[in-house]
Amino acid sequence: MNDFSDFATQTEGVDKPMVRFRHVSKRYGALTVLDDLNLDIAEGEKVSIIGPSGSGKTTVLRTLMTLETINSGVIYVDGKPLTHMAKGGKLIGADERYLCKMRTNIGMCFQHFNLFPHMTALQNCMEGPVHALRVPKAEARDRAEELLALVGMIEKKDQHPSRLSGGQQQRVAIARALAMRPKVMLFDEVTSALDPEVIGEVTNVIRKLVSEFKLTIIMVTHQMGFARDISDRVCFFFGGKIEEQGPPAQLFGNPQRERTQKFLSAVKDAD
Repeated sequence: MNDFSDFATQTEGVDKPMVRFRHVSKRYGALTVLDDLNLDIAEGEKVSIIGPSGSGKTTVLRTLMTLETINSGVIYVDGKPLTHMAKGGKLIGADERYLCKMRTNIGMCFQHFNLFPHMTALQNCMEGPVHALRVPKAEARDRAEELLALVGMIEKKDQHPSRLSGGQQQRVAIARALAMRPKVMLFDEVTSALDPEVIGEVTNVIRKLVSEFKLTIIMVTHQMGFARDISDRVCFFFGGKIEEQGPPAQLFGNPQRERTQKFLSAVKDAD
């Protein structure tokens, strides 16, 4: 096992970002999907990740949700190690109890919704707070109804997912993630499984979240216009690394790297 002792004090005494990747690598056999990644995301920052298929974009989110284990490096959330825990002045691999506690800081919306099919929209939003956070049912219900109203789904609160459109299911999924009161929200291609006419429903909800909550948001998207409008920073990934990053106006308007230029040109031509 790698010695992570040098990471234990790296963030002490400095301004701690909400999310920090320090020399993070992820491999599947001989394939490296994240290659010594270093990335800091500030509290309240909205970051979009773009890039070609296989560049490591979704793996960034999956490692943050601890759905994938990393091979080296450390990920921090709110100044605390996520993938590892301190013991005897060193960092060792986190156990499941520690991971469960840290996961409560992070909410994720997937492209295929992942709602519980046997539960109503309201029950889907109550389940996590009641069973994972031990929130009283009455309080969880009030919070769920408040969030369903926020995403425009309060009138559908008693409907099961099978009775909802794709855009409606995705809005419920966003409310469900917010019900856990996360510090960081992750969006993985949340509009890719939707029909074109309902994509606006979901993007408008995310815009509303940006304006009303000081959430740290990391979003993988293939919608360049949306990334431009909503982000503080855009990161272009290639080969498991950040090839180029910057404010949307700079990255989209005047990309410096040839790979970025070719990717954006190809995306523009495809549109």
